[in-house]
Amino acid sequence: MSDVTDPSSAPEPTASGIALPAAPVGAVPPPAIVLVRPQLGENIGKAARAMLNFGLTDLRLVSPRDGWPNPAAGPAASGADVVLERARVFETVADAVADRAHVYATTVRKRGVTKPVVTPEVAARDIHAEAGGSAILFGPERSGLETDDVALARTIITVPINAEFGSLNLAQAVILVAYEWSKHVALASPPEVAIEPPAPQHELEGMIGQLDAMLEAANFFFPPDRVPTSKRTIRTMLTKPAWSSQEVRTMRGVLSALAGRKAHR
Repeated sequence: MSDVTDPSSAPEPTASGIALPAAPVGAVPPPAIVLVRPQLGENIGKAARAMLNFGLTDLRLVSPRDGWPNPAAGPAASGADVVLERARVFETVADAVADRAHVYATTVRKRGVTKPVVTPEVAARDIHAEAGGSAILFGPERSGLETDDVALARTIITVPINAEFGSLNLAQAVILVAYEWSKHVALASPPEVAIEPPAPQHELEGMIGQLDAMLEAANFFFPPDRVPTSKRTIRTMLTKPAWSSQEVRTMRGVLSALAGRKAHR
């Protein structure tokens, strides 16, 4: 997120104690996530969790089956309480998207549809460029959006999936779209951990020499004509990142020898 210097855009505290910065004046607002007739409180909570992971907090519910608030949503949200606190309930889809200039419907059903169909990636780019704000519709868990719901949208979002197994749940659909949107904003990334530089060659040679001596004492190198090959294999293993099956077997032999279990017949 860009730095905010306008006092009117200072972080807004919530009942959960999480402060969320307001968007700078003139910026395109994040999209509203609209769950149309959601059935289970758990799924609403999981959708909220998916949203907050990627910086979205505007959750709108259209006629949730079990009413709102729903006690099952909180535990499923796993700490995304700020999203649930801000959630608003509407009687119709039209009411839920009335303040948004661009409406997207997520659906896999495209028969008879004459609206543009885009992927979440394309939709995310468009949402960031569109003034007036956007809303993204997600249908009920069992049946998805109805034709009348889709009719209110200007664009359809469809996720490319396996044609033989199309089974995304509600939270999965939300997280796919939210992630694509988040790629265009500066969310926090895991901190970089400094990696120590590789050891100098003389240290590596010292380790290999020590191991050779220990293996000699453990009678690992046998028969004598295989000693150069065995030592070469061990050196290769210790100086490259990936091991072959033969190298793994060799190392198992090394460990057995050092444990005193290798005997020559």
